[in-house]
Amino acid sequence: MKRTPKKAAAATPSPIASRPHMPGYGMPTGMKGLLPWTWAEERLRKSHNYYVVTVRPNATPHAMPVWGIWVDGRMYFSTGSQSVKARNLAANASCTICTEKASEAVVVEGTASSITDAARIAELSSHYSRKYKSFTLDPKMGPIFEVRPKVAFGLREKTFKSTTRWTFT
Repeated sequence: MKRTPKKAAAATPSPIASRPHMPGYGMPTGMKGLLPWTWAEERLRKSHNYYVVTVRPNATPHAMPVWGIWVDGRMYFSTGSQSVKARNLAANASCTICTEKASEAVVVEGTASSITDAARIAELSSHYSRKYKSFTLDPKMGPIFEVRPKVAFGLREKTFKSTTRWTFT
């Protein structure tokens, strides 16, 4: 059977690691001991539930759990078309995604956009159905969002001083 080459992924290049600015927490200086990006990506892929934080028009935050997938350096999730998340993201694309396990947290700040390309949705749906046992991403149910990261933070309770900030270019 002839294999067709996979199309080039629209992956985000590896982000730049640094120490987050955390006055009063006694964080070390320098780059030694930072978490690798692979540590964060593993948790982003494996988390079953995620918290999505959006901003209401009156500037107050709104947080809700969702199912989602981390693919090609982006977060994908869906929501009802009339949900607070969808309405908030239509007005302000800035959002934060958090993994479910606080003792090994990954927090991604980024920009969400609705995706409509049928081929991409089908590709993402295969990832989604493997993770969530036959559930798929269905644009008829509501928008499917792609979150492009701007900055991410990794916080590991057991090695708190290894807290890392990743910046995407």
